[in-house]
This record gives sequence, C-alpha cells and structure tokens, in this order.
Amino acid sequence: MKLPLRHIVDHLVWSTSGTVWAVWSLTPAGSRYMPDRTREQITAQVTALVRSLPGRARLFGLCARIDAGEVVAATLDGVDYRRHDAWAEVAEAQLRLLAGEDLDEPVEMYRRTLWLAVPLPVLGGRGQWQATAGTAWSDLAGLLGLPPVPVTAREVAEYGERAEQVEAELSGGIALRRATPAEIVWMHQNAVGRGLEAELLGEAERSPLRGSRMTGGILRSPSHADLGHVLLLEGGHPARSLDPVRGRVGGRGSGGALGSLVGRRWLQVDSEAGTSYQAHLALAEMPRRFTAAGAEFFAELDRLPFGVDWVVDLSTVASEKVVAAVTKKKRDLVDQADQYAARRATGLPDALHDAADDLGDLGARASRSSVEVEVQSVTALTVWGTTPAECDQRAAALQARLKGANYRLVRPVGGQEELFTLGLPAAVTPPAVRQYVQHELGEDWAMHGALYGQTFGDPTGAMVGYSQDIGTISPVLLNIADAPVHNASASFALAGDLGGGKSTLLKLITGSVVDRGGRAIAIDRTKSREWARFARSAAPGRCQVVDAATADMSIDPLRVFTDPAVGARYALSYLTVQLGVGAMTEHGALLKAAVKQAAAAPAPSMSLVLDALEEMALEDSARGRRAAALVEWLRVAADEPLAAAVFDPALPPLDLAGDLTSDFVVITTTGLTLPPREAATNPELLRSQPLEALIGRAVLYLIAAIARETAFTDPRFTLLPLDEAYWLTSSAEGQALIDEIVYDGRKHGAGVGLGCHDVLELGTSTTQGLLAYRFLARTADPVLAARGLTWLGLPATDEDLLRMVTTDLSPYGKPERAGEFLARDPRMNIGRFKVLVPDLERITSGIYTTPTGPHTETAPDPSRYEMVAPALPAATGGPSR
Repeated sequence: MKLPLRHIVDHLVWSTSGTVWAVWSLTPAGSRYMPDRTREQITAQVTALVRSLPGRARLFGLCARIDAGEVVAATLDGVDYRRHDAWAEVAEAQLRLLAGEDLDEPVEMYRRTLWLAVPLPVLGGRGQWQATAGTAWSDLAGLLGLPPVPVTAREVAEYGERAEQVEAELSGGIALRRATPAEIVWMHQNAVGRGLEAELLGEAERSPLRGSRMTGGILRSPSHADLGHVLLLEGGHPARSLDPVRGRVGGRGSGGALGSLVGRRWLQVDSEAGTSYQAHLALAEMPRRFTAAGAEFFAELDRLPFGVDWVVDLSTVASEKVVAAVTKKKRDLVDQADQYAARRATGLPDALHDAADDLGDLGARASRSSVEVEVQSVTALTVWGTTPAECDQRAAALQARLKGANYRLVRPVGGQEELFTLGLPAAVTPPAVRQYVQHELGEDWAMHGALYGQTFGDPTGAMVGYSQDIGTISPVLLNIADAPVHNASASFALAGDLGGGKSTLLKLITGSVVDRGGRAIAIDRTKSREWARFARSAAPGRCQVVDAATADMSIDPLRVFTDPAVGARYALSYLTVQLGVGAMTEHGALLKAAVKQAAAAPAPSMSLVLDALEEMALEDSARGRRAAALVEWLRVAADEPLAAAVFDPALPPLDLAGDLTSDFVVITTTGLTLPPREAATNPELLRSQPLEALIGRAVLYLIAAIARETAFTDPRFTLLPLDEAYWLTSSAEGQALIDEIVYDGRKHGAGVGLGCHDVLELGTSTTQGLLAYRFLARTADPVLAARGLTWLGLPATDEDLLRMVTTDLSPYGKPERAGEFLARDPRMNIGRFKVLVPDLERITSGIYTTPTGPHTETAPDPSRYEMVAPALPAATGGPSR
C-alpha cells in the first residue's frame, strides 16, 4: 500500500502528495437526552466551525478500541490496591468479565473519537513548486528506496504559523486539541487493523514517538515504512473468503458465489497485525428536508451493536457563489419548463416543481447571511468483522438502519479501496468518490450530529454498570469520592419506585467507596437490617454495627461529642424535636438555658438537663411554671426504654474516636417508628402521634447528627448513605441537617447518598439543585416521573422520555432488565445505564432486597437476575427496594 505520510511534526503532517495537513482532536459534546437548547447551542458551534473552514477539511469519527485492561486500570487509578486488597479483588473480577474468559473472544468495547484535518495553504509560488517537487520525488524515492525530500526549518516554521492562524479561526466555539505524532500514526493503524489487536489509542496518547526532528536545519523523519507494509485485496482472496458451510463467499445477503466478484463487496486488509475484513459504504442519498431531531444520523451510528468508523471529506463554497449558482440553475429550470409546456399538455412534472422549491429555499437561505457556506461533502462509513460473512451482515444492518431514516448507503463494487483511502490521514481524495458529493448549507450539515457525544460518568472510578445509549459495551465509571477534589459536590440522590434498583445501586456505590479506601456511615432503619447484613458480607472484619434501639451504649450528645459547644448545639436540637417546641419560643429559651448549664458541668449529660429544669421549676413565677411543664413532658420521653440511649447516664458513651473508626459503620434503628409525613406540617396531628413515633423521630435525628459530625472530622472521604430519606426531610431539623451535609460536605471531603421515591422528599429546591449526581429509576406514576425528569434537567412534557421512565426502565416482570437508570453527572452529561454488580459472593450475598418467597427476609438467588448485556458473560444483579 502506498503510504501517504512523509513527515510528522507535532500536529503537522507532510504528505507524499506535497500537501501539509494540520490535525486536531475534538471532544464530543452533548448526549442523546440533551435538551433542545443545548442541541441548538452545539449546532450553532458546529455551524460556526464549518463556516470558518479554509475551503477544505476532513472530519474523522473513529472507534478507538478499549481493552479490558484499560477499563480496569481506570478503576484502580488513585487507589493503592496493595493496601486495599478488597478493591483489587473487585478489579480482578471485572477484568475476567470484560476479557470474556467465558466466551470465545473478548467483549467489543469502543469509544468515539473525533479528529479534524485541514490542508494548509501552500507557501506562495515557492511553496507550490516545493510541493510539486516533493510529490514527484516521493514517487521516485518509493521505487528506489531513497529518503523523502528534505524539509527545512524555515518551511516548518512557516507552516506552523499558518496552522496557528487556522486554529485561531476555528476555535471560536469548538475546543481543539493538537494531535500528537503517535495519535496521527494511530489513525493510520486503526484504518489498517480494524477489528484486530492493534495499538490502543490510550497507548498512543502517552507515546512520545513517531515525530520528526530537526537536525542540521533539515527535518529528519523516523522510518514510517512499516506502516505501508499492507496488502489490500478488493473482495478478498476467494479461498480465504469461502464460507465452508454454504460453499459460497460471505454469508447470507452477500449475493455472490465463489467466482462472483460482485458478491465480494469488502476489502481484505492484510498487515502485520493480521487480516481485517472491512466493508466501506458511501452516503449516496439523503432526505430533501429534515428536522433537527431526525437529522442526527451520525449519533445514530453509536447505537448499533458494532463499531462504525466514518470520515467526511468537506469542501465549502462561499454564499455569493452559491447564490450565483442558484440563479443559473433557476434560469435552466425556466428553460426546461418552457420546453415541457410546448410539448406536453399535462403540465409540468412534479420533479420540476420540487426542484424549483428547493432552489428557491436554498437561494433565500444562502442570501440571508454573507457568512453562510455551502458544504459539499463525501461521507464514507466503515464496518468490519472477523469474517467476510460477519462484515456483510454488519454492512447490511447499517444500510437498513439508515434506510429507515431515508439515508441511502451504497457499497460500491470495485470502489472499496478508494473509500478506504479516504479514511487515511493526509491521503489525497480519490477522484472516484466525488460521485457521492452531497450539497447542503453549513447550518444543515451541522444538524447531522457529527460532534454529538454519548458520554456519561467519570473517567476513573468504580465500574457500576454499562451504558444503554451505545450499542457496544461501554462501561460506566463513577468516582464519587473524587468529586470534592474537582470542586464538585459528592452528594447524590436516587429516586424511583419500589423495586426500581435504588438500594442496590446505593449499596454498590457505598461498597466501592469503602473498598477504595474511603469510609461509609449508614443509618439502617429497616426491620430486616439490610444495611447491616450488607456491611457484614461486603466488608467482613472492616465493619461495625451499632444498634441504637437496644440502648447498649449512650448516644447522649453531651457525652459523645468532646467539644461542649457542638454537644450543646445537638442536644438543644434534639430536645426541640422531641418536645415539639420552637427554639425561639419561651419554652425553647428555657431549654437552651438548661442545656447550657448541663454542658458546663464537669461531667455533662442529658440527665443534668432534667436536673437544671427541675431547679428552674422551683421558682414561683411564670418561668418556673413553664420549666415544670417541660420537666413533665421530658420525663414522659426519658422514662421510655427507646430513649434510654439518650438519658441513661449509666450506659457507656459511644466513642467517636474508637467505636466508629471502622471502614463501614452501620447504625441500626430497628424498633424506632416515625410519624407519618403529613404530621410534619400539621402540629395538631404531630401531637396526637404515639409516643414511640415521637421518640423515634428525635432519636433518628440525633443519630444522623452524630454521623454527620463524624464524617466532617474524618480525613478520609466519608459517605453517608441515607435510604428512604423522607424520615429525615419530614422534619425541619432533619432537613437542616441534610442541607448542612449537602452545602458543606465538599469542604470536608464528605457526601450524602439519598434514596427517595419522589424528588420532593429530598427537601428544599436548593438541596435538590446542589446534588451533583442524580439517578432516576422506574417511576410508574406520570406526575412523579415528570418531576424526576425536570430534576435531571430534561423536559417533563416529552412523551418519549415519560414513556421511558414510566414503562421502559427496569420493566415490571422482567428481572433480566432490573437495575436500569437515567442519570446525570457533574459535567451535566445525561445517560441511561444498567447496573452491573461484581460477581463476588461477599457482595452479591447481601446487596439485594427482593425476597424469594412469603415472609422471607434473605436475599434472592443472584443467578435469577441477568445484570449484563447479551455480549457479556453472565453476572449477577437484581432489583432492590
């Protein structure tokens, strides 16, 4: 194969044709679920980019293969796996899964990469002569084995200045990153070795090789000859392409027998990496008119279950030339209309009417703006396979997928090599491909979604699942603990119906934080003690369970907190919640005075608060009578066994520096009941609640406060998972506590994970808005689903999104679909993904809450649930509460 590369300096490429190209990397933007405003903004940026092109350019959309080792390395990034062997165990299990050890071949994983290549203008007459001489010498040098024509330092500097000028003109709305020599070579190797174990882009991004160097004022290039050691066979070799079962070339739909060249419409690419079978298709026809949502055919390619590379060869024409061409074509149409009118009595054909309408629209829009351009584009798409039959099937699937949107693709016989050449960096555009030119205005071409992304999640972190927005397997990583380092909140929330998977995902994230060296303090208020069971199984030897309801240790804030001011603050809040009095009332003032007196004692405790109130009650005054009332009310609660953990001075106090130093702490509150949510806003209803409910409400607030204070003082990242968050947000004190964690958690390296059924249960709109990560599970009620979509930043009136959330996320009765979420990350990327639980007994044995039968509190058999895509080996997973 003739190699188009001659020299590579930084992001500049000297081709064998004499043209110098500048290559940049582009970052995909947006997502499948972005709102119309974001879509319009990206489209405007792409339109500005196209209008700024200096006449010609080439845009590449390449699938960079992801190796299982790359994914696992990203999950280990920033973690000392030698110290945290539990996370090393998780990483090993994920490596086995992604490497496909139980399959015949590894899982196909890709990420979309975008590259813009622009040919730079030649340097006047001298530059034109040098380019011509360089082309001629390159052809001769290839035959004689001579080195390429030298490039001087002056020429390198001049083209560098031109590239900087072009970059300044293009970077108005789209961020450009200069490609490295190794990345440019990777583009070539990717085209040659599609589907093979070739060099990974991640390796090329870190490689300092492949660049030319200036020696003695002359550019010296390392040998690129090995890149040209490629054999291209149009239609492949018949003997190697034979289907042994049918005795035919290719598979079903190939349409050709062994001796038929017409049926072998693929390119066999033999290189050192192996044999790649590739099918190249050209865009031959597209809809005359389309809407913004229906024009995004580039984004549609990422939803196919196999990789698709594409390249667009662009030429732009100024608007004044477009208007002149339209005027000429209008005159031609008038002449044709006159001829038809003279010869036919049935009137003009519909095609002439359509052509006239199109020309009128094109002329009006082109003349509307002087900066508008016409884009003349040739679009080539490439699929590949391990066999010609697989290549055929994928090409047919691609054609059928775009045909449904009125885009016609052709797979030319005898034209495969030309389309392949178009995808090589710095290659000359083959003349034969010009027959596939499509003509559009710049703003129309920008609507095709070439720069749209499908990204969600973090670049490193725990692998919690895989994307459902991409047809191939694309792991989803979340690094909750790393968010504060990047000045983002580590707090998040999950909303959805019972059984939608919220608890499973919350436990999975919590377990990953603990295994990666962080800390978790969970409050478990379930009767089955599900969080205690999960902690014991997921972190054996590293967990501690504190049962607050059995009163085996004191959680008296005046005894637990070493700082008297902190203890007094939480003691007063606890008492106001327990007694239902306002902090700014006369009763509240008495409580504050009593707490202040008790906190100042040598051995402070809540029992001393009672003593202080009793002293005040001895006064013969209105103040004394109010104090006496407080004593009577407080005695009612203090004498109850459920409140003994607060008022019994004989119990040993909880040691925050000792008892709560385990990696995974669970404080269970089984036996504590709560008032209904309606009572939070109805004082009369709240006063009529059973005593155990009022005690439970106050004790739960105190436990949450202890967890918050511990999290804020621990140097490690600490997560506070609070499932069923309504029990805290139903009270003003509990809401204030959650607000404090959400507002200040970033500064202290802490975050809260909230589970709810309705986003309104998260409390104030400010708290809802400050949550960096947001997860929405199945929500069958349309009203709740609409609120969830608004919370994610999506239109609540979108019928397709409402249908997805109400019926298509973890559909009822389909356990293999359990654990599907629509979510948003701190980068405002929105994506749909499916939870993937590591296939480790210590995790799967305690993470699920679905019972196996009546009155069963143990987790179900994990094998009942398929939490992976069909392309992956079986792993466990299931719905949660």
